[in-house]
Amino acid sequence: MSDQSLQDRYGPESICFGCGPANRQGLRIKSRLAPDNPDETICDWTPEKHHEAFEGFLSGGIIGTLLDCHCNWTAAYHLMKKAGESQVPFTVTADYTITMKKPTPARHGPVQMRAHVIESSGDRAVVEGTLSAGGTVTATCRGTFVAVKPGHPAFERWKAEKA
Repeated sequence: MSDQSLQDRYGPESICFGCGPANRQGLRIKSRLAPDNPDETICDWTPEKHHEAFEGFLSGGIIGTLLDCHCNWTAAYHLMKKAGESQVPFTVTADYTITMKKPTPARHGPVQMRAHVIESSGDRAVVEGTLSAGGTVTATCRGTFVAVKPGHPAFERWKAEKA
């Protein structure tokens, strides 16, 4: 796979707030395969002042969104590879838990997310992820992500809105 992010490669028209390349007001994360481990994804993302909960520290809601979207793309890519497909399935979050380990500094460069699938079956994957700042893990995530079928409101959600 090229250095292109999963979002840009498989969902360039997505308007998701956290990961949609087409949402100019969103977070627009860029998840990539880890160069040192093809079963893991990574994402560097740089916060701005308006992402802070209090002076100098990242909002918990933003942290949750970052990890939710990054882990969702990790699951989608895993399910695509497992099925031998060339396009990721449209996946949604069934559940996720964020654990805040310590406040996340927002002004010392990018934060980094890492995620990997810990189990999968059929149309779902359980993913664990971390968010780090300055090399220190400040939040963790565990979530279940499910591929949806035609008729589900999120089916084809990574494509442009239909007129």
